[in-house]
Amino acid sequence: MGVVQTEDRKAARMKRKDEHLKYFLMSRPSRSNGFTDVVLQNNSLPDADFDEISTEYVFLNKYIDCPLMINAMTGGTEYSGDINRELARLAVKFNIPIAVGSQTVAFDNPEAADTFKRVRDINRDGIVIANLSANSDIDDAYKAIDMIDADAVQLHLNAVQEMCMAEGDRSFRGVLDNIKEIAALAGVPVIVKETGFGMSFETAGKLYAAGVRYIDIGGKGGTNFVSIESLRNSERNCSFLEDWGIPTALSLLECRKASSDMFIICSGGISKAEEVIKALCMDADMAAIGGAILRILLEQGCDAAEKYLEELIYEIKVLMLLLGARDVSDLKNVQYLLKGEIRELALSL
Repeated sequence: MGVVQTEDRKAARMKRKDEHLKYFLMSRPSRSNGFTDVVLQNNSLPDADFDEISTEYVFLNKYIDCPLMINAMTGGTEYSGDINRELARLAVKFNIPIAVGSQTVAFDNPEAADTFKRVRDINRDGIVIANLSANSDIDDAYKAIDMIDADAVQLHLNAVQEMCMAEGDRSFRGVLDNIKEIAALAGVPVIVKETGFGMSFETAGKLYAAGVRYIDIGGKGGTNFVSIESLRNSERNCSFLEDWGIPTALSLLECRKASSDMFIICSGGISKAEEVIKALCMDADMAAIGGAILRILLEQGCDAAEKYLEELIYEIKVLMLLLGARDVSDLKNVQYLLKGEIRELALSL
């Protein structure tokens, strides 16, 4: 009986991977990530030469060409493995980090494991980041890291998504203690990642106290897993959570206030160069994109995805010039203004 249940669970996990991609394409971001309330001012005297603008950056002791990451998305089935292959090729071409999707499906399934391993096979020298639930134990963390020879491991927090899944977890007791153990024993940096609903000041503070030094805030404004899971779950309507979460810009302000030396990756609806630049000016250490590049890849193809990243990085350099920033570190000194809802909420922090 146990073997049958295990096989059923494997099949269900693999089916879920492709369903997430299917329903992702049917959904559209409908919530603001808050960056329209962040204002940057033109520098009419930039005292810089465009050809000397540098986006080079050091992350996890490796040089990358831009403080931009392809975030965790998929893996586990042949279809999602093909997507991982193309995303890995983009990471190599632009020399930026890439995180794989949740690897739990591959722990007992060699065929599924290959859909993650191909990311490292293609991106041999670059930064590749493992991914699994923060509910996982240290042994599973070791498996995920070893599977792709990972430079770091993401532990994702997705209580909102789980509550919208008919088959989702219902217990989240002990997660912080679990994170603390993995952070102490993993042997590689641990990045704790939200999945589209934002991290609060309190959450960031608890993670820092637990020994975590890298977070990915995963704010509201990008892929909405409430919408995706509502399409999958015919048993329960979760529309009351459609607007749940902390907008990305506000989450960034909260998390930076919680710790001045936490490495913050800003994700959550990031799709434009202006949003990347605003995040960096607001003291994020890196930005990450997920849904934006995935949608282009799936709807328009590999060449369009490559062109998108090429233009995005070019536009980042243009904006750096117009702000008088010769390198990424200069963006920390660029002043920004807040307006509207984000300003009002930030005043209460």
